Amino acid sequence: MNVKTANAIDSYVGARIRMRRQLLGMSQERLAEQIGVTFQQVQKYEKGINRIGASRLQRIADVLHTSVSFFFEQENSEPLTLQGLDLSANTDPVAEFLRTKEGLALNRAFLKIADRNIRETVIALVKAMAQAESRDVTLGASVADITLPLGE
Repeated sequence: MNVKTANAIDSYVGARIRMRRQLLGMSQERLAEQIGVTFQQVQKYEKGINRIGASRLQRIADVLHTSVSFFFEQENSEPLTLQGLDLSANTDPVAEFLRTKEGLALNRAFLKIADRNIRETVIALVKAMAQAESRDVTLGASVADITLPLGE
């Protein structure tokens, strides 16, 4: 039995599709419906097992409100190359974070903040917390001390 293995570029493009889909809060079923395939086919695309034709990739880009080039970008928006594309060894920590439930939730919430000053304050707060944690400093607050706005 010949087991199909994913090509590195197909896996990378699939991972970018998955990241963008999740960032938009879209299910595999909804994406599949909008591009005219089964959700199992979307799973195979995202895992890099099945290759995506040019017209289908263009349709996916349209549905995900992005450009086709988005699926091929590496760090600093460089074109995708095979050099250094070992996905298991050279993972981008930002991309890895965006694949987590917390990363998606944080990004979705942050994108809803329209006020630039508030966004900058949030960034400063997170940086201060990270710096304090790296110095093993306790911040003096627990989760119980944090109050959420009504409806949260």
